[in-house]
Amino acid sequence: MKPATFEYMRPETTRGALDALASHGDEARVLAGGQSLVPMMNLRLARPAVLVDITHVQELRELRVCADAVTIGAGVRQLAVERSADVAAALPILRQGLAYVGHAPIRSRGTVCGSVAHADPLAELPAIVLALDGVMVAAGPAGRREIAAADFFRSYYTTALEPDELLAEIRIPRPPERWGSAFLELARRHGDFALAGVAALVDVDDDRRIRGVRLALSGVAEAPVRAVEAEGALSGATLDDGQALRAAADAAIRTIDPMSDVHATSEFRREVAGVLVRRAIVLAGERSIERAKSVR
Repeated sequence: MKPATFEYMRPETTRGALDALASHGDEARVLAGGQSLVPMMNLRLARPAVLVDITHVQELRELRVCADAVTIGAGVRQLAVERSADVAAALPILRQGLAYVGHAPIRSRGTVCGSVAHADPLAELPAIVLALDGVMVAAGPAGRREIAAADFFRSYYTTALEPDELLAEIRIPRPPERWGSAFLELARRHGDFALAGVAALVDVDDDRRIRGVRLALSGVAEAPVRAVEAEGALSGATLDDGQALRAAADAAIRTIDPMSDVHATSEFRREVAGVLVRRAIVLAGERSIERAKSVR
């Protein structure tokens, strides 16, 4: 199929992009990588009257790795983040999760901010940013404002962005050096949307006792889910405490509301999510131990 007729605009500055969005309101959509939007347009699931292409806005293509945070501009490709040694050292979970995003040709065009702003609940990056306590920097007519990840994702393909705003960058605080991470998901084939996914960050002391944990799930609700109750269930437990791990998985399952479709039932997705939670916690914990050895 072919998309419905639309007007194409290609500003070269952020201000130009914002002016275009302000002029057309709800009828305009931002085009960055186009790996989600264009297929939806071809299927007539999305019919924007105006496409605002930001790929030539140089100021939105910055990738900065600093001592306290990693900042990813709206035009930064997923593959650039995946291949960055500095990002891998600061936020290894980004590389771990990006490996599951489609295939390399898709990641060579798709952008990190675009995937997050698209807010597909099945996608990996929204859950990872939620687990990392990322901050979305929205640019609009009144300037820039910051939106915590916990407040950003609203529902299916719906975020806190206003129609005249664009996601200019994502700023992700760097966890302490000892924190380990893991992203796991189950899909029918590599590159397919997952039935469920889990992003985990864990801090383990020298006695294998869990001192901190962050968990976020994808594909199990209308938006990525932060499993706060499950995080609390692990407080003071050791990485080898099977009962605590099962309690955390059960707590995570209570917070989700997965759908049933042709790929899997709601019950199956719940079971998968519970298994992935336990595995991701252990894997992230073991990586925490390895990181602790490397920073001594």
